[in-house]
Amino acid sequence: MTRKLFCEISPLTYKISYESRIVKRKVSDYLLGQLAVEKISDQLPYLVFSHKSLMRRGLRRVPVPVEEAKVANLKLAAPKVNHILIKPGETFSFWHLVGRCTEAAGYQNGLMVANDGELKKGTGGGLCQFSNLIHWMILHTPLDVVEKYHHEQVDMFPDANREVPFGSGTSIVYNYLDYRFKNNTNTTYQLVTYVGETHLCGELYASDTQEDIYEVGITDEHFELEDSTVYRCGQIYQYQYDKDRHLVNKTLIKTNHARVAYDTSQLSVITKS
Repeated sequence: MTRKLFCEISPLTYKISYESRIVKRKVSDYLLGQLAVEKISDQLPYLVFSHKSLMRRGLRRVPVPVEEAKVANLKLAAPKVNHILIKPGETFSFWHLVGRCTEAAGYQNGLMVANDGELKKGTGGGLCQFSNLIHWMILHTPLDVVEKYHHEQVDMFPDANREVPFGSGTSIVYNYLDYRFKNNTNTTYQLVTYVGETHLCGELYASDTQEDIYEVGITDEHFELEDSTVYRCGQIYQYQYDKDRHLVNKTLIKTNHARVAYDTSQLSVITKS
């Protein structure tokens, strides 16, 4: 018989293990002392990239009250990041700025993705849309992503006006599954984040012009049948160009091999040879 981990013995041991990981991260951050914390009301002079993400997608499997809870959660979280500066040598931490999502702080039960890839409700659910937005902007810069997690390889919903490649998102759990990037450049960057009428909005500014251009795209995307299961496959790349549009670097960001969890009868599916 396989011996259980401490966190698997009972709900109490799980809670102890969970809280201990949170404390360890807080101590580590205190000792690190290089997390971005300063905000200024003015915006830096150069707009690097902007993006907005539709908050209410109207998906069949997502009840309206749950989607509205997500919007409420985003309205609480976005101001915590808004106007943050990321100076040379500093690291941006999503959870260090947003903090713990509790009912006392006003957070509601939104949609979350469990470890097994299934949907569930939880306090603060839906904030991965916020970290997704930030990550998408950062992929268009020379900033270095130093901590990122993704949901289990499951394609949960059919595409609905998709604007970014499938698989380019993030997974976050307070506070030990964080989204972090480090500024290893000589330029100061600034995130501006806010909730509009229909979209979560983000803008990335810099103290100097960004000479190189960064683009992100997916190649060889297809649906493939393997052992009676359909998978969504493809490779996401970041492309770096100089000011004359010459390709400087091509970096593989992620390889998708995600089980499709919805009706595939309308998809063009190939059989794995």
